[in-house]
Amino acid sequence: MTGGVGTLVDAATLAASEAEVLAAPRDHGSVRLLCARPAPNQRHFPDRLTLTRAVGVLGDFEASQPWLVLADGSPDPRNQVSLMPARVLDLVWRDRDPRLYPGDNIAVDMDLSHANLPTGALLQVGSAVLRVSDEPNDGCAKWKVRCGRDAYAWVRDARHRALRLRGLYCSVEQDGEVALGDRITKL
Repeated sequence: MTGGVGTLVDAATLAASEAEVLAAPRDHGSVRLLCARPAPNQRHFPDRLTLTRAVGVLGDFEASQPWLVLADGSPDPRNQVSLMPARVLDLVWRDRDPRLYPGDNIAVDMDLSHANLPTGALLQVGSAVLRVSDEPNDGCAKWKVRCGRDAYAWVRDARHRALRLRGLYCSVEQDGEVALGDRITKL
C-alpha cells in the first residue's frame, strides 16, 4: 500500500509477520539502530549514544522539550530512553526515509513484552543500565502518519498491548554508552 508518506505496511503483512516478531530473543538481544533527535522531526543515526541519568540521551531534544513532565515541569525520567523491537521496525519503516523513522532511540532485537520485561526490570545496554518504565508506549498521531493506519491499529490492538510491539520507555539508572551491535541483557 502506498501513502503520501511512503510505502506503508498492510494488515495482512503484519498478521503474517507476527510469529517472526514474537520469535525475538528473550535475553541477550542486540542493538540494531541508534537514533538521537536534535530537534522535533529531525533524526541523527550515530554509531553510539551516551545515556545519562541527568538528561537521558545526550543530543536528544526530549530533555529540553519533554512531552511527559513532572508536577514541577521538569522532564519525567520514566521516558528518558525509548526502545523499539527491531523486527517491528523492519515491518513499518519500509522506505528507510530518515524523516519517517518512528523516533525511538534504540531499536533492539529482543522480546520487549510485559511477560519478559515487567515494569521495573533492569537492562544492561552497552555500559548503561536502564529500568523499564510503567509509562506505556502505544503510538502517537505522528507514528500513525509515518507508519500507517494498519500498523497503528496492530500495535494498539488489545490483544497486542502486553507484547509492547510499539516498544517501551526506560529511565537511565546508570550512565553509559551504547553502540551499534552491543548486547542488551536482562539483569
